[in-house]
Amino acid sequence: MLLFRYNPRNRESLNGQFQCGRLVKERWARPDSNRRPPPCEGSFSKLEPLLSFFTTDYRPVKEIQTCYDEESKGNLYAESEELFGASYRRTGNKNGLFLQSTAEHPQDRVKEVPQGSLDSLELHFSHDELESYTEYRKTELTRKSADWINRASNAFWLATFGTISAKTLSDLRKETLSKYKCEDSKSNVLTFAAAFLKHLAKIHLDMRYRSFELFLERPRRIKVRKNVTSRIVTKEDIESILDHIRRAECRGIISMARAEQYTAFTVFGALTGQRSMATMMKLTVGQLCDTLRARKPVLRVEPSQDKIRMEHYVPLHPQVVEVLKPLLDGRQDDELMFNHGSFWMWVKRQKIPMSRFKGHFVLGGLRKFCEQHGDAIGWEQSNRAYIMTHGVSGIDWKHYKHALPEHVYDIYMRYWEGAAS
Repeated sequence: MLLFRYNPRNRESLNGQFQCGRLVKERWARPDSNRRPPPCEGSFSKLEPLLSFFTTDYRPVKEIQTCYDEESKGNLYAESEELFGASYRRTGNKNGLFLQSTAEHPQDRVKEVPQGSLDSLELHFSHDELESYTEYRKTELTRKSADWINRASNAFWLATFGTISAKTLSDLRKETLSKYKCEDSKSNVLTFAAAFLKHLAKIHLDMRYRSFELFLERPRRIKVRKNVTSRIVTKEDIESILDHIRRAECRGIISMARAEQYTAFTVFGALTGQRSMATMMKLTVGQLCDTLRARKPVLRVEPSQDKIRMEHYVPLHPQVVEVLKPLLDGRQDDELMFNHGSFWMWVKRQKIPMSRFKGHFVLGGLRKFCEQHGDAIGWEQSNRAYIMTHGVSGIDWKHYKHALPEHVYDIYMRYWEGAAS
């Protein structure tokens, strides 16, 4: 079966094609060439497509046929010179045209700087916008957190008076860094200012507001030492606070009812480690009455009564039960257990000195004592983290751990039964 008809007339053409193919094969085919011509052999015109891939600043140049007349060539030169801002030279009929640049590389060109900059730019806002944003930020915050929002908002207005510029924000930054020594206090003010600029950029649809954030950056400093708290609260300090309350009662400075309140608050906070504002001030009489009826008194803290919204159990030490019972007589279940505001203001005025650092006692020292004394007695870490809701953000706490009240009480008493006496 014939695949094609033989034509004698095509014999010479077929022989010519065969000879040409053999010559090309003998010229290019080599064992390690992968059937491709070497890059340095062949006519220079065949390298033009390859060179065009490496000249990213210019478009590929096509060959100019010799059949073009002189007029069309002149038009081509003129158009190309106008487009690229460069001159051309002819390298030969086979090699075509190659660009000979007389201009600088595009990456080396200096961009013109606009006359307007942040130094001369001024943007404005109203006092109502600042007040509205301040109230929005204080939503569902504690009194202490809301106080810092108010301070930062007031400082921002006194520094700007409705005008946002490089000078006003630089003055705000300078005043904040000189006024506060604590890094957290500096961060509270400057972070609020940056967040308000972001808010203004959204409501005004003007991203230029956010450009001023660079004037609010805090200076970077090398830490001389690890930031470990210097407020060390010992067992002797807690006993000194209780003695100070008893002496105030004996001298008639405070009433017996207030002395019982202050004593119960101190003992409860020191032996349970609960947060004074987020948890203790929200506890009710009904909760404590139900807890003290059990053989193993374990208080159930609601999610709304914890800073991180974690429901947990708090075992009550026998000394805590002893000081709480006098406060339950004749009171309604929905009443708050502790008079937090009264004790907070009284301690603030008394300025009770501490033994291990230069400073006076604050309510937050009760939680620090529980944490620090827990280290001294070797309190088990998991039980401590659960009761104090401190460091409970891992996967094991979210998906695996679930403590039972009787187990929480037994482990707690194993370490604290003799430690508080």
